[in-house]
Amino acid sequence: MRIVLQRVTSASVTVDGRVTGSIGTGYLVLLGVGQGDTEDDCRRLADKLINLRIFSDENGKINLSLSDVGGELLIVSQFTLYADCRKGNRPNFIQAGKPDEAERLYNYFADYCRSKGKHVETGIFGADMKVELVNDGPFTIVLE
Repeated sequence: MRIVLQRVTSASVTVDGRVTGSIGTGYLVLLGVGQGDTEDDCRRLADKLINLRIFSDENGKINLSLSDVGGELLIVSQFTLYADCRKGNRPNFIQAGKPDEAERLYNYFADYCRSKGKHVETGIFGADMKVELVNDGPFTIVLE
């Protein structure tokens, strides 16, 4: 499982001209599911991102978590995080999870974050999505 996490002041995802998810302060989470990923991987990475202390405190130090700032999550499926570009000029996605299992784990990840009391918005799995964000910092982290 791979995540590109971006700290944002706002983010939204649009499918077919309709906003399917929108947040204010929080994280835009691009989530890629790989071959062999499990629910344990979902829980471990979700707990990690929820507890990361990457928001500034009153002294300007990066010391506050998503919970501390009342932040929200926008989770977008992103199988292209598993692009292998080592050979040739056309990436292959052999290491990406099979669509049915990837969708199940994507939904599990979002539901697990909700179970932790987080406000979660999502895109639509497998759809052609347009993502807009205001990256705060910019601050971007890759988690595996």
